[in-house]
Amino acid sequence: MMDILRQISVTCFSTSYLVVLVLEALRFLGRVPGRGLAVIVMMCLGIFTHVTYLMLRAAAISSEDNIGRLATWTDWSLMVALGLAIAFFAFYLRRPDTVIGLFFLPAILAMIALSQMVSHMPAFERSEAVEVWRGVHGASMMLGSAAVLVGFLAGIMYLVQSRRLKRKQAGSALRLPTLETLQNLNRNCLVISTAAVGLGLVSGVVMNWNRLGVIPWTDGGIVLSGVLFLWLASATLIEYFYAPASRGRKVAYLTLASFGFLVLAMTGVLSTSHGADRSEASEPVVETELGKPATNSDSNDAGELMTPRGES
Repeated sequence: MMDILRQISVTCFSTSYLVVLVLEALRFLGRVPGRGLAVIVMMCLGIFTHVTYLMLRAAAISSEDNIGRLATWTDWSLMVALGLAIAFFAFYLRRPDTVIGLFFLPAILAMIALSQMVSHMPAFERSEAVEVWRGVHGASMMLGSAAVLVGFLAGIMYLVQSRRLKRKQAGSALRLPTLETLQNLNRNCLVISTAAVGLGLVSGVVMNWNRLGVIPWTDGGIVLSGVLFLWLASATLIEYFYAPASRGRKVAYLTLASFGFLVLAMTGVLSTSHGADRSEASEPVVETELGKPATNSDSNDAGELMTPRGES
């Protein structure tokens, strides 16, 4: 199986996206039987081969090399193209009657072409890659947390406003946004938080892969972030499949529950050594006679100096 997957190249997913672009252009020729199903199949194939290619490309780098994984301009261009492809596919599944593919797919193919144009540029060193991915991880998780908090507040306001409308108190001095506005805000917060936490989870995995040489799947931060992402993704799907008549209150409850999962994840992350440099944490610190911390090598040197002559 792995031998087959290693045969995947840029041409595979580029061809898939190009076929989808042609299928989208066929809209102008009238109704084409099976066109929608073909778009879904080719997008699934393109995204799968795209992700597989990036993962195999990263795994091909030895842990002994000083080259960062997923730390070249080619990698980043391909990841931007992948993000555009996932966004287009999500929009297409939601509104298959639109023609957004004529805008998204040329941009996707352009980013893939750019990745080949910058392939000659050198890769970043591993330490630089760790810092870059650390920045992406922190920014993404911050954005995701902020979106969950905004959704939590919008959910509270939705429930309060809904209750006031039932009691015919909406015209009082306490004025709140309309239910439609709060419902749209809840929905947008779910989508943004899911995308941001997903990016934060992936960037955290890549950061640890570069820093430690392995992916610590049992790390508490990764596990709890994964649980938070799965809940947000599930909540987004539930919001999508609910009937419009019952969607608003259900989305409000989902955003309230998302806040609970965020608190759980943050508590778990802050109570563990998530993000700490394990190589530095594992090195014991010894107090010297001047009260300054010394490393193992310093303490060994000090021990040699204090050994009397003639003793081994």
